[in-house]
This record gives sequence, C-alpha cells and structure tokens, in this order.
Amino acid sequence: MKAIISGYGKMGHMVEQKLKEHGIELALASEDIQAVDPALAKQCVCIDFTTPAAFRANYKFIAANFGAAVIGTTGWNDIEAEVKAEFEKQGTPMIYASNFSIGVNALFAAVEKTAKVLKGHGYIPHITETHHIHKLDAPSGTAKSLGILVEKEFGVEPQIDSIREGEVPGIHTVEFKSGVDRLSFTHEAFSREGLAEGAVVAAEMTEGLKGVHEFKDLII
Repeated sequence: MKAIISGYGKMGHMVEQKLKEHGIELALASEDIQAVDPALAKQCVCIDFTTPAAFRANYKFIAANFGAAVIGTTGWNDIEAEVKAEFEKQGTPMIYASNFSIGVNALFAAVEKTAKVLKGHGYIPHITETHHIHKLDAPSGTAKSLGILVEKEFGVEPQIDSIREGEVPGIHTVEFKSGVDRLSFTHEAFSREGLAEGAVVAAEMTEGLKGVHEFKDLII
C-alpha cells in the first residue's frame, strides 16, 4: 500500500508520522492534489485533511483518479449525497469521518446506547464542543455527528454550543440531564495524534474494500 496526503499542514505532518509507524509508504504529500499524476494516484490511497473549500473543489478528481480515499475534512455535509454518489459512480472505495479518533468513535457508541436507554424518561440532551481559534467550521463535524446520533435515537435535536479558544485540539461533551440526575460523556483530545492514527487505520481498511463507508460503522 502507498499513500498520498492531500493537505500538508499540521494534520498532514502528523499523518506522515503515523504512516511511517505503520510501515506504509508515503508516495507524496501535496497541497495541490489535482497536480498528482493519475498513474501514481491509482496506486495510492488519498488521505485528505484540507479545508471544506478545497475538498469541494477536489473530491471529483480524487474519486476519478485514486485507488481509494480516506476523508478527514469536515464541513461538506450539505453535499454529502453528491460526494458519496461520485465515489460510488467511480467505483472508488471511500472511508469518511467527522472524527477519526478511536476514542471519539467509542464516544459515539456510548452516546448512541445511552440515548436509546434514556428516551422517554424526561432527560434533556445538550452538546458542548471546544476547539482552537483556527477551526473554520462551527459546530464541529464531530458535534454535528453526535447531534445526529442523539436525534436519531432520542427523538430530540440537542442544542450544540461551540467555543473557540487558544490552541485546544478538541473537547466534546454530551450531557443528558433530568430533574433527578445528570449523565455526562466527555472526550478530550490532547493532540491531533489520535485523528492521524485513526485515519491511517482507515487507510489500511481500504484494501479490498468496496463502496463508501463512515468510519464508525466499520469499527463500532
């Protein structure tokens, strides 16, 4: 397996480190993925951590030219159906996630189960997410995913509060509060390392994979 990193910022460098740890060859890291030779791209999995605007401009090229794709960029929920359809049409396997952290995906599982148990028992859900001041989207993709999980299993759309301060990698808290008690689930990232690790695990999963999959559906 070979990989090409789309977006060579802080996350791109962290992904590069994790690829080395997993023994996966990095063929190229590029800020301009559409400049990659299609012959090389076809041999590689594209790991994309760019910006919402960049991904919107690049996803058709990635689907048409790469052997597989792992998409960690968020902020494209409004075109999710079109993106999935493009990868399906091209026959290019894709794994995407609002958050590739293994810990966050454990949070998804805990919140999903808890929402099922508490439904109809007088609880009110609430989500708070805190990130660094450079993050472009608010609420975060992870908070939106948590909100969708709660609404699906609980039947109520939770309020989401977004906080932007300092260089916080990411904190997500889901709370269920009633008149008699409170349940609270929090995931705090200490760095971006967990995201990079999960993305490389996903890249390994693309071997022999068909179709488009959300990461949490493959590991929960």
